[in-house]
Amino acid sequence: MTRHVSFQWPDPAPFRGRGGAPIRLLVVSDVLDPTLVDKRNREAVGTIDLIVGCGDLDCHDLSFIADGFNAPLVYVHGNHDADERWASYGKFCPQAIQSTAVQKHAGLSIAGLSWPGARGKSATRSERLAWNQSLRLAVRRLGRNGPLIVISHMPPFGAGDVPDGNYHRGFRGYRWLMDRLAPPLWLHGHTPLAGTTDWQIQVGSTTLINATGAVIIELLAPDSMDKAR
Repeated sequence: MTRHVSFQWPDPAPFRGRGGAPIRLLVVSDVLDPTLVDKRNREAVGTIDLIVGCGDLDCHDLSFIADGFNAPLVYVHGNHDADERWASYGKFCPQAIQSTAVQKHAGLSIAGLSWPGARGKSATRSERLAWNQSLRLAVRRLGRNGPLIVISHMPPFGAGDVPDGNYHRGFRGYRWLMDRLAPPLWLHGHTPLAGTTDWQIQVGSTTLINATGAVIIELLAPDSMDKAR
């Protein structure tokens, strides 16, 4: 079942010209949510402004979802996204967001952190590469104060991960990055929903959402609550 969540976005700029409408993201990861396969279910979801992939959904599934909702797509690679498979079938999707790059989508600044290590059957995790990613993104954001959405496959250490298991333990570099940049929203996959107590957690000013399967996120304009009163 597709989960839903909404909260206020701190920057009014992306909402200009939208007539008060929220920005709606469909965030997917790891497994194809079966409710998205049926056209009637997709129609019930309504308009989506951006599809966000947090890894380990192959290009066929990502392109199917993007086409089904007629929405742009941004994504990062996960540990199971084998290079050779994406080289053969990547034409179905746009290029993944380069690690530590920051792109604008739907008026939002989005930074991507693809899996730091080898991908595919011989996937390896690299704390060193995760630290390299984190340091590079932190440098990119020097002097920039606008709110940021970070998308990654693996969550930060101790924040939505399974710390006592090596395979699902988050990266310490990502945790340092989260504490330093304090992005309002961090989206990730990888962690099985059965292995966590909650798919949405708050760490300081950052909301972390485990998108395994699918989550619809509605971002509301900063003054939306005042207008509702």
